Amino acid sequence: MSYEVKQDGKFKYIEEGEGEVLMLLHGLFGALSNFQDLIEHFKKTNKVVVPLLPLLDLDLLHTSVGGLQKFVQRFIEHRDYNNIHLLGNSLGGHVALVYVLKHPERIKSLILTGSSGLFENGMGDSYPKRGDKEYIRKKTELTFYDPAMATDELVNEVFEITNNRLKVIKIIALAKSAIRNNLGEELNQIKQPTCLIWGNNDTITPPFVGKEFHRLIPNSELHFIDKCGHAPMMEVPAEFNVVLGGFLDKLKPAATV
Repeated sequence: MSYEVKQDGKFKYIEEGEGEVLMLLHGLFGALSNFQDLIEHFKKTNKVVVPLLPLLDLDLLHTSVGGLQKFVQRFIEHRDYNNIHLLGNSLGGHVALVYVLKHPERIKSLILTGSSGLFENGMGDSYPKRGDKEYIRKKTELTFYDPAMATDELVNEVFEITNNRLKVIKIIALAKSAIRNNLGEELNQIKQPTCLIWGNNDTITPPFVGKEFHRLIPNSELHFIDKCGHAPMMEVPAEFNVVLGGFLDKLKPAATV
């Protein structure tokens, strides 16, 4: 399933369906394919928007969680989206959290899955010699409960990024920024209904991280999915969509009789 990537000014994004905006923010090695099942399911009820985050296109000074948050802020203001259900996976969740803390007025609800912002195990502190594809395959497999999810196509995408010196420097900058930018003391300010969807077998942001987000975000609910790693919307899309659908249904305005 391929979607038209639209361009509006300097922003590239996918926009499918009609209804309240469900905006999806991908992670560090995220691609639009991560959200394919989610887009297909929710475009029937929502306007699903996926901005292409410029993870590797910002200048080094702004290659940070804060730099990405400013990009999302400019995108939302440029497109004038309101009442947004903002969903982020991994680093995308971290960016969503910083955005909600700074600009709560445009956000109706928050959905986090495998989000950084409190604690995460990175790709590792050091990268191997460029060209070590087996190392990249093993690291990519760690994202999932089922290593078979690390397809050749996915491994090749990550390998291509890690084979470029400047891109590697930017990835390390983003990973370090995420570790430095700990939001533990600010999460109690989030007023929006928040849905936390976590893989029980997530080794990057383990289950205790989901529990800690639940403890710190006042109006939050926590769902664990078994036999699932760091990217539930990709690994177990049917279960993920049921949980997310149930959460969004509760927030629908009551039908006027």
